[in-house]
Amino acid sequence: MNFANLANSMYWLHRTNRLAVLAFLLGTGQLFAQTDVTPVLPLDSVLSRIDQGNPLLKPYGSRAAAARAYAEAARSWDAPMVGLGTFMMPYPGQRVEARDRGNIMIAAEQSIPNRAKQRATQLYQQSKAAIEEAARDVTLNQLRSEARQLYYDWLVLEKQRAILGENQRILQLAKKLADIRYPYQQGSLGSIYKAEGRLQELANSLTMNVATITLKQIGLNTLMNRPKTEAFRPDTTARPVEPAPALPTTDELGEVRSDIRRIDRQILSMQAGIEAQRAQAKPDFRVSFNHMSPVSGVMPQAFTAMGMISIPIVPWASRGYKAEIKGMQYDIEAMRAERAGMLNDAQGMVARTLTDIQNLKAQLGNYETRIIPALRRNYDTQLIGYEQNKGDLPVVIDAWETLNMTQMDYLTRLQDYYRMIVDYEKELEK
Repeated sequence: MNFANLANSMYWLHRTNRLAVLAFLLGTGQLFAQTDVTPVLPLDSVLSRIDQGNPLLKPYGSRAAAARAYAEAARSWDAPMVGLGTFMMPYPGQRVEARDRGNIMIAAEQSIPNRAKQRATQLYQQSKAAIEEAARDVTLNQLRSEARQLYYDWLVLEKQRAILGENQRILQLAKKLADIRYPYQQGSLGSIYKAEGRLQELANSLTMNVATITLKQIGLNTLMNRPKTEAFRPDTTARPVEPAPALPTTDELGEVRSDIRRIDRQILSMQAGIEAQRAQAKPDFRVSFNHMSPVSGVMPQAFTAMGMISIPIVPWASRGYKAEIKGMQYDIEAMRAERAGMLNDAQGMVARTLTDIQNLKAQLGNYETRIIPALRRNYDTQLIGYEQNKGDLPVVIDAWETLNMTQMDYLTRLQDYYRMIVDYEKELEK
């Protein structure tokens, strides 16, 4: 038997052993997969948990409840006033007749607020609760967008790990073939070292991949307010929905965006504040009752009863609330201009995002149907030639490196594609 036949026999023996080991490992992996109790959390479940449990959302509900509580205070009255004292009592040391000795006076007074003013103030305070609720939606949209990004990044990392694992297995096979052939002078020691170096690089990439996945898991657990290291797995079948190419109008954006709704509610609150200030032109009322009991018995007991009304329309009193009304009107004009600017920027952002999505979709399609299949065929051809003693290991490694780099580039673009869709959904509050 010559050296070539001996090498081929050892190669096929090694290949048979490798297949047996691979079958064992696959069976073991299936067993572990069957016994894996790590829960799978779909994206919808993650988003629901964030809505219900994220601590950043809780203050908005408390502030809205506080605004409603403050609104109840607008219907209250001032406390009544009572007093006890003297009335027309002469100073000591003076000689006066019995009828001039003065009186002991008991007084009571009550302010009666204007119901229209109270109602306007109450509506103004209640409008602040709606602002807090809209602000919660703004924060929730940001958290949901962050969660989607982490989730889709995790899905890309799972694809990357599968590719790295497959590349590692293939490169290990090529190195073992080189180890078998080297003693028979059918390969170079440099090729073996080169393959070993690439294997160690793959090991580093897999380690980094696992660490990055752990960071994504921690980030999602933090958003859901769960224990930070609690294990779960994503739904690897999840994919973002590609948006329609039609550009939404500013009116459509205004209906769906929470930050625009917050400005709308701020404008409504300001308008309620203007009505509350205009109600300050309405009068308030006050009633008082005084009872006088004379010190001497010669004078009769007496009383005074009085009703009073305020006159808030006089110039020196109306200056304050008129200035408040003017200031609020300017604030409303500013918020309307800000609203228009935000809608314009949002529409521009959506247009740019849609363009990026279409561009990345075309690139991904080219990778999937042309570039990667062609490079894979080139690599398979070089590997088959090497297995048949018609090629060299460095050529196989070069073909593998080209395929591997292209696959990683494809995953980078896929991640960018997912991020563009997440940005689009964030802009449209989907």
